[in-house]
Amino acid sequence: MATVTRTLSDLEQTTDFTRRHIGPDAEQTQAMLSDLGVNSIEELITQTVPDSIRLDDALAMDDSLTEADALVYLRSLADQNKVNKTYIGMGYSNTLVPNVILRNVMENPAWYTAYTPYQPEIAQGRLEALLNYQQVVMDLTGMDLANASMLDEATAAAEAMTLCKRSNRKKSDIFFVADDVHPQTIDVIKTRAEYFGFEVVVGNPLTDLDNCDAFGVQLQYPGTYGDISDIKSLIEKAKDQKAMVAVAADPLALVLLKSPGELGADVVLGSSQRFGVPMGFGGPHAAFFAASEKLKRSVPGRIIGVSIDTNGKPALRMAMQTREQHIRREKATSNICTSQALLANMASFYCVYHGPQGLKTIAERVHRLTAILANGLKAKGIAVNDTYFDTLTLTLPETAADVYQRALDAGCNLRQTAANKLGITLDETTRPADIAQLLDVVLGEDHGLSVADLDAEIVAGADTGIAAEMRREDAILTHATFNSYHSETDMLRYMKKLENKDYSLVHGMIPLGSCTMKLNATAEMIPVTWPEFSSIHPFAPADQVQGYHKMLSLLEEQLVEITGYDKVSLQPNSGASGEYAGLLAIRKYQESIGEGHRNVCLIPSSAHGTNPASAAMMDMKIIVTACDDKGNVDVADLRAKAEQHKDDLSCLMITYPSTHGVYEEDIVEICDLIHKNGGQVYMDGANMNAQVGISKPGVIGSDVSHLNLHKTFAIPHGGGGPGMGPIGVKSHLAPFLASHKVSPVEGLNPDNGAVAATPYGSASILPITWMYNLMLGKSGLKKSTQMAILNANYMTEKLAEHYPVLYRGRNNKVAHECIVDIRPLKEASGVTEEDIAKRLMDYGFHAPTMSFPVAGTLMIEPTESESKAEIDRFVEAMAQIRQEVEKVQSGQWPADNNPLCRAPHTQADIMSANWDRPYSREEAVFPNTATRENKFWPTSNRIDNVYGDRNFICSCPAIETYMDN
Repeated sequence: MATVTRTLSDLEQTTDFTRRHIGPDAEQTQAMLSDLGVNSIEELITQTVPDSIRLDDALAMDDSLTEADALVYLRSLADQNKVNKTYIGMGYSNTLVPNVILRNVMENPAWYTAYTPYQPEIAQGRLEALLNYQQVVMDLTGMDLANASMLDEATAAAEAMTLCKRSNRKKSDIFFVADDVHPQTIDVIKTRAEYFGFEVVVGNPLTDLDNCDAFGVQLQYPGTYGDISDIKSLIEKAKDQKAMVAVAADPLALVLLKSPGELGADVVLGSSQRFGVPMGFGGPHAAFFAASEKLKRSVPGRIIGVSIDTNGKPALRMAMQTREQHIRREKATSNICTSQALLANMASFYCVYHGPQGLKTIAERVHRLTAILANGLKAKGIAVNDTYFDTLTLTLPETAADVYQRALDAGCNLRQTAANKLGITLDETTRPADIAQLLDVVLGEDHGLSVADLDAEIVAGADTGIAAEMRREDAILTHATFNSYHSETDMLRYMKKLENKDYSLVHGMIPLGSCTMKLNATAEMIPVTWPEFSSIHPFAPADQVQGYHKMLSLLEEQLVEITGYDKVSLQPNSGASGEYAGLLAIRKYQESIGEGHRNVCLIPSSAHGTNPASAAMMDMKIIVTACDDKGNVDVADLRAKAEQHKDDLSCLMITYPSTHGVYEEDIVEICDLIHKNGGQVYMDGANMNAQVGISKPGVIGSDVSHLNLHKTFAIPHGGGGPGMGPIGVKSHLAPFLASHKVSPVEGLNPDNGAVAATPYGSASILPITWMYNLMLGKSGLKKSTQMAILNANYMTEKLAEHYPVLYRGRNNKVAHECIVDIRPLKEASGVTEEDIAKRLMDYGFHAPTMSFPVAGTLMIEPTESESKAEIDRFVEAMAQIRQEVEKVQSGQWPADNNPLCRAPHTQADIMSANWDRPYSREEAVFPNTATRENKFWPTSNRIDNVYGDRNFICSCPAIETYMDN
C-alpha cells in the first residue's frame, strides 16, 4: 500500500489563487532572494520598509477563497439583486450589446489589459477605434472636434462649465443651468462650482435666462422629462448676453434630431452608454465631449489625432493634451488623467457594426414605440409631453405612487417626478409587448387599446413627438469604416485586425513605473457581465439592489481594514477624481470647525501632476516643497514652509512610497509636522501596491487617501480606462464624504454634494476588486506586496549592472519600482530615453514610464504578477540595448543611423528594397532569441508628434490612407 505524504490541506493548496496571481514560484523566489543576499522574504522586507510603519499584526481578514468558492459567494449576492424592466431614464438605458463586441472586446484581455496609448507605435488598433469614436461624436453633435471620452456625463458637464469660464472674457461668475438638466448633473455641477467661486442658478431658460447675466449656460437635449426644447432660440438668447452654451445630449436622439452644433452650441456633451455599454448600476460609461474649433486648446481629456511616422505614412497618436496635467500641474485646465477608453471602444464598435442605417432604424423604432405609448395614453385622457424622443412624463388623475406600485408589481421600474407625475423612458430593448404591459399598468387592463391599431394610426398620419423642423436632415457616419462591417464575419475580422496592432498584457510585461500593470484575473472579470450586476439602473429602488449593497459594504470593510482608515467612499470613478473628493472632504471639514480660510496645499516636487491640478480645482494656493538628492522629501524645507504657512495651511499631498520609488524614512514625522501646523495629510495611493498588508496609510498618520483600484486592486486599465479611485478617510472627515441628491448615500448629508454621476461611481467593475481581495485573503494580499518588492529589488540589482539607478532607500533598496537614469548615456552617446523606449518594442516590450517624475529617466515596475523568467527577459533586453548604446558611443554606428534612433522597426522596414543602414535587418527586428521565438510587430515607425500638433486632425482620414497599414 502506498504511503500518503501530503495532507488534505497540502492538496487544497493546488487551488489556491495566490499561486495563480503571483508570478515567481518558490524556486524562483529563492533564487531572487539569494541574488539579493537575503535568506527570506521577511528579511528583505525588514531591510526595505521602515520600522516605524511596519505592521505587527496580520490583516483582520479571512483567509483566501478559491476562484470557484469566491464566484459561488459572489453569485449568492448577485442573486439578491432583482433585474426589473427599466424605464427610469435620466441618461441611463438598457442596450443590446452585440455579442461579437461583448465576447471579443469587453471580455477580451487583449483589449482590457492594454495601457493608455502613450506609446502609439504599438497601440494603433485602439487609437483607430478611439478615432472612430471621435468621428461618431463629431457627426452626431455637429461639432468641429471631439475628445476620446470622459468619465461620465455629469463630470463632463462640470468640465464644460469651467471651459466656458476660461474661454469667455465676460466678467461674470454666474453659470445658468436649465431646470430640465438631469438632477445628478446639477448636483455635480454645484459641487464643482463651489470652490471655483461660481454661482449656479437653476431655472427655466425661457423665463429666467433674461434675468441672469451668466458666463455660461447648460441645456439638456432632450430634457430630463422628455421634452425637446427649441434650444436654437435658447442658444441665441444666451449668445445675446455673451454667454457660452453647453448642451448635454442623448446620442441616439441625435440620430433623428438636428445637431446642437447646427443650432449654435459651443460645447456638446453626454453619455455614449446606450451605444452598446451595459448600465452596470452607473458605470463605467464613456462620456463624450465635443467643441468648436476655436476651443481645441481648452478641451479637457485626450484627443486622438492623425500624424505621420518617419516614413511619411499616416499614423495615430494622442494629440496636444497627451499628459497636459502632468506638464502644466497647477495651471492645468483639468485634473483628468484616466478616461473610459475601453467603453468608448465598445461604443465606437457598436456604431461601426450597426452603421448609419442601423442606428437610424434603432432610433426610429424606439421613437415609434414611444409615440404608440403616448398616443394610447392621450386617447384615454392621460396628459403627456407634446414633444419627445423616447421619454414621456405622464400627468395622472390619481397619485403617481399608485401607478408606480402597480408597475413594480408587474416587474417594471418607472420614475416618479412629482405627486401626480411619472416618467417612462423606452430603449432598444423595448418590445411591443412591453408597450401593451405599460398601457395595462397605467390604464388598467380593460382599456381596449391595441399596439397594432395605434401603430396603424401613426402610419396614417397620427401625431408623433418630433416636429418636422427639428428633424435631422444632414447625413451622419458617411466614412467607409461605418459602412463596411455589418456582417458578424466582417466585424469580427475588423476588430481582430485592430487587436493585432496593440500590445497588451497578453503579449508580455508592461513595466510601467507608477502604473502597476498586474494580472487582471479571469475569475475577477467574469462577474462584470452577469446581468445581476450589468443590467441594473443606477437609481433602481433600494430593495432591488440588496446584493449590490452587500457586496459594496463588504468591499468597504475590506478597504477600511487594508488602509487603516475609518470610512471609505466608493464614488470617485478615477484616481484624479479621488484626489478631488479627498481634498473636498478636507475643505468641508475645516469649514465646519471655523477654519475655512485654510487654503495652502504643500506638494513635494516629485508629486504626480494630478496633485497640483486637483488642488487648484479646490481653490488652493500650491506651495512646492523640495526633495533631497536621494529622492526623499526635504524635511527641513517642508518644516520651514509648514511653519511659514501654519495659519493658512490646509494640507500636504504626498505619495507613499514616494514617486521616486522609495519609502520615506521620515513619513511619520512628516505627518506629525503637518498636523502640528494645523493641516491635514492627503496620502496619494498611487503606490499602495507597496503597502498592502505591510503598512497602512491611516496608521502612518495620513487623514485621507485615494486608492487606484486599476492599479493595486486589479481592475484592468482598459487601454486608458476605466479606473476607480475610492477614498479612505479618518473618522473626523467621514461626515464630509461625497453623497448624492438622487440616491443619497446612507449616513451622509445629501448636501455634501456629488463628485460623480452615480453614488458608487463605476459600480459594475467593483466586483473585480471584491474578488481580488477575497481570493487572496489576508495572507495572499501581504504576499503580493512582498513579492512586488522582491521583484522590484531583484530587477533593480540586475539593471544596475548596466544603468545607473537614480534613487534608493534604506539598505540600498527600492520599494516597488526603480528609476533608471539615462541622462549620462544621452550626454555620452546622444541616445535618448525615447530611443530606448522605442527600441524595447523591437525586443517585444512596452516601454517603461518615460521622463517621469524625472526628465531623461525610465521608471520601471515589474509588479508581483511577473515571473522571474519574464523579468530576466526584460533585463536581457535592457542589457543588450546598453551594448547597442556602446556601439553608438564608440562610433561603430552613426548617431543618426542606428537601431536605437530608428526604432521601432516594422515589417515594411525589413521588406524595403533599399536597406541603407549599418546594421542588419535581423539585428533590427530579431535582436535576440526571444524575439525569434515570439515576435510582436509594431505597425508604425516612430510617430512625428510635432507634425501631428501642427496639422491637427481628429477625424477619420480618407479610407485610402489605411490601405497600406
